[in-house]
This record gives sequence, structure tokens and C-alpha cells, in this order.
Amino acid sequence: MKRLLSYLGKYKLYSVLAPLFKCLEACFELFVPLVVADMIDIGISSGSIPYILRQGGLLIVLGLIGLACSITAQWFAARVAVSTGTALRNDLFSHATALSYSELDNIGSSTLLTRLTSDINQVQNGVNMFLRLFMRSPFIVFGAMIMAFSVDFEGGMVFAVAVPLLMIVVFAILLLSMPMYEKVQRQLDRVMLNTRENLQGVRVIRAFNRQESEKRTFKEENDLLVKFQIFVGRISALLNPLTVVIVNLAIVALLYTGALRVFGGELTQGKLVALVNYMSQILVELIKLANLIILISKAIASMGRVDAVLSVESETESLPVSEKDQRGTEGRAQSKESEKYEPFLEFRDVSFAYKGAKADSLSGIDFSVRRGETVGIIGATGSGKTTLINLIPRFYDVTGGGVYLEGRNIKEYPLMDMRKRIGLVPQRSVLFSGTVRENMKWGLETADDDDIYAALTTAQAREVVDSKKEGLDLVIEQGGSNLSGGQRQRFAIARALVRRPDILIMDDSASALDFATDAALRKAIKENTDNMTVFIISQRVSTVRDADRILVLDEGRSMGFGTHKELIRDCETYREICLSQMTAEEVARDEA
Repeated sequence: MKRLLSYLGKYKLYSVLAPLFKCLEACFELFVPLVVADMIDIGISSGSIPYILRQGGLLIVLGLIGLACSITAQWFAARVAVSTGTALRNDLFSHATALSYSELDNIGSSTLLTRLTSDINQVQNGVNMFLRLFMRSPFIVFGAMIMAFSVDFEGGMVFAVAVPLLMIVVFAILLLSMPMYEKVQRQLDRVMLNTRENLQGVRVIRAFNRQESEKRTFKEENDLLVKFQIFVGRISALLNPLTVVIVNLAIVALLYTGALRVFGGELTQGKLVALVNYMSQILVELIKLANLIILISKAIASMGRVDAVLSVESETESLPVSEKDQRGTEGRAQSKESEKYEPFLEFRDVSFAYKGAKADSLSGIDFSVRRGETVGIIGATGSGKTTLINLIPRFYDVTGGGVYLEGRNIKEYPLMDMRKRIGLVPQRSVLFSGTVRENMKWGLETADDDDIYAALTTAQAREVVDSKKEGLDLVIEQGGSNLSGGQRQRFAIARALVRRPDILIMDDSASALDFATDAALRKAIKENTDNMTVFIISQRVSTVRDADRILVLDEGRSMGFGTHKELIRDCETYREICLSQMTAEEVARDEA
């Protein structure tokens, strides 16, 4: 709640004006039973039509003023709620994008989606209703009780008994329902996860004929969610009938005792009607308060889930501002002089383990790379190739040893400055909805058409653009669904090349290309990247054999580092990989 109050603090004036106007509206409502009482006791009993009309006009004026106050209050409350929801959603999204892969793995993408949408909507609705009713409802409840005492002390005693009973019921149901709403939201995460997995893997599900199995799994998770919702709904549903019963019993008590006192001349008919009206006002407000409590229960549970993500501190923090200012101008200057610095990039006895893992995914990785060198990384599936290159842009941080760039530990570089020097083409080529030009500018926002065409030519994607009449205005659907796998990979490579990074990482990014296009791509990258250091991760020997040096991984360990010919001769693991993809004659020829 402290975090939510910090957001509301930005709209202090509106947050104060909304409940104040609601209280002003409530004041006018509390005067209505008194006007009606006078209308009965004075106007109707004496038959004075002008007095009745005058009091009726007063009721209309009170209603119009109350309506104006209500509309004003709701505008202020809606403004605060929507602005708070927007700011909270923006901050949560920004915070999530700043988290490391390790933290995102731990939180889970499905629960992040739920918290960005459903949870923040619950918070927004809770803030809106809270500002509108948190002062108005108690104000009318206690105000009606005070006004009842001012009308008739004995009649007010009924209120003194009924209101505490109502408060006990309200807060008891609040305490019971709040933990259940948290359970409902957690189960909603599981349903969201199952839905997301099914939508993303729909082709695999159909290919293996697993539709019925996945439907059963979804039904089980969804039925459990329904069960939780029904259970907490039943608890919350008790609020209205219990409050209505208590209030109606209070009204019966008022009518019974009041009728006896009216017949005895101790109480006027108008005052009895006023007391009943005040009790009816309490009933209406308690129903509103019941709904408010249910909304607040949901909002508090949802805010706790949002706050849990916002409280996660990123492991990949940038340098403090003072150091950043001091070194910010050094970064590029150093990179210009880095040709004189050898080695350019070093892994010094690096080890890494995923959170919760019992064993290291990488251990004892030790090698160095010169500027402008092309390094191939090869190994079996699960050998740690992708894990290794994810350490360079600090998607994950090493758990042992260190990665050094130009002699400095990469943790000493400001994070964003470090990542600007890296171009990454991931295993799964991700393109965004928009034109080719817009997608290419993800690599470098200031890139012009000539820069983009140059990158497309190197990536062997120029022919795809030239074959379409739209050129760079060719529209790419979300995820590149209107392109083939090979076209998506080539565009992803071009996007990384546009920024002309110091380090280019291609993580098995040519797996969908034919051998001729793959060879042309590697040749073009070697010729057109100047002093760019290139990492090529692949399971194909043909893709990495022409690299300046090759790193061989097996179960997270370095088995060899050298040229293709050296590794065939000296590294048994690499030799076995070659024999699985090449003929014995070709291997013998390369070894000679």
C-alpha cells in the first residue's frame, strides 16, 4: 500500500477533492429526511399546499446540487484512478524489461502478463471506488445515526445497536475474503500460463494430436479457478443479505416502537418517516460499502502482486551516476584505441549456474578473442552455447570468474552503453509488426535507407525487399508470420548489422538457410564488417569451419579452442562432430 500511496501522492489535490465533493453530496442527502418530515408534520397535517410545494422545490434543489457534486467527485476520482493505473502499468513494464533473464525466469512471463493487465485493472477500479465511497459511505452511516438521535433519542438507540452489528459483519467478511482473492489471482496465473503455452505451441499440439490432452489440462486448471471464485464469491455474497436482514430488522423495530409512540403522542408521523428514511439510507450505503470492500479486497491482493514484481531488484545494475559520467566519454574513446589492446574479449575461468539448478551449466570456460576475429562456437544440444553468449550482454551474470572487454570487467561498464556495442541475432528470430524500415531501425534509430539497404545486402535479404513493390515499406506482420523462416532470420541478421556493433553474436541464426545462402552470408559478413568481432553459434561444422578460431563445448566445458584443422587433429569431441556430418575422406583431407 505504501507504493500505491506514492502514486496517489502525485494527485494529492484530486485525491482530496473527490471524497470532499462526495461528502458534500452526502450532506445534502442527509437533509432530505428532515425536509420530508416537515412536509408531513406541517404541510400535510395542516393541508398547506404552498408549503408542500415549497418543500418539494427544496427537495429538487437539494437533488440537483447533490447531482452536481456527485459528477464532480466522480470526475476527480476517475482522473486519479486512470492516471495511477497508467503510471503503475508503465512502471511495471519498464521494470520488467530492465530485469535480467534470471529474474524473468524466476517470475514467469505468464504472471507478468496477468499483473500488467488484470491486477492493475483491479487496482485502478479499487482506487476509483475508494475515492468515491470511502468517506461518503461511513459519513452517511454515522451521519444518519447522529441525525436520528437529533430527531428522536429513543429511536436513535436502534441505530446505536444496528450500526455496530453491521460493522462486525462487514469487517469479518473482509478478513475472510481477502486471502482468497490472492489465491484466485495465483490460479488465474496458472490458467494464463496454460493458455499462453497452448496458443504459442498450437502447431506442435496439432502435429502430435494432443488437442484432447491439452483441453483436459486447461479444463482442470479452469475448473479450479472457478471453484476458488465461487467459494470466495459465496463468502462475499453473504455481505448483502446479512446487512439487509440487520437493517430490515432495525426498520421493523423502529416501526413497531415508533407506531406505539405515535399513538401515544410522543412522536410525530413525520419524525418516524425520517427515522425510517435514515435507516434506508444506511442500508443503501452499506450495500455500496459491501461492494467497495469486495473491490478493495481484490485491489489490495492485486497491488501486493504488482508490488512483489516492482520490489525485485535487478542483478544487472548500471554504474552510479558519478562513475557513469566519469566513464561515459571513455567508452567510445577506448573502443577506438582498442585495436591496440589485445585481447579484445576474455572469458577468465567463467562458471555459471541457473537459479535453483543443482549443477553448473558452464564451468572452467577460459579463452580470449582478438578484435575483428570471427569465432565459431559448436557443441551438442544442451552443451551451453546459448548460455555462454548470453553472458556477454549480461542477460545473465556469471556466478564465477569474469568476462572482460578491453581489459575491464563488463560489470564495470554502464549496462546500456555496453549493450549498444553488441548486435545479437537470437535463435528464435523475433520481428515486430510494422514495416521493414521500422524493424531495421530497432537496430539503429538514426539509420537512413542507405544504411538499411547495406545491412540487407550483407544479410542476403536485399532480394526479398527488391522482389516486393513496397520496398522498405513492406509490412511485416506480428512475429514475421507473413515471412518464411529463412526470410525472418535474414531480416533479424540485417537488423543487428544496421547498428554496426563492435561485437556481433549470431546464435544459430542461419539454421533455416540453405547451404549456398549460408555460405554467401558468412562471406559477406567477413568482407563487410571491418573490425567487428563476430561470434557464430551453430551445430553445423560447415558454418563454423571457416572461422578464425572455434570453441568446442561439451556439457558446459571447453573441450578445445583453435582452428578447424587444429581441432580435428587435437580435439576428439570436435573430430566426432565432424565425422557425424562429413565423410571420413573429407575429415582426413582437412586434417592433413
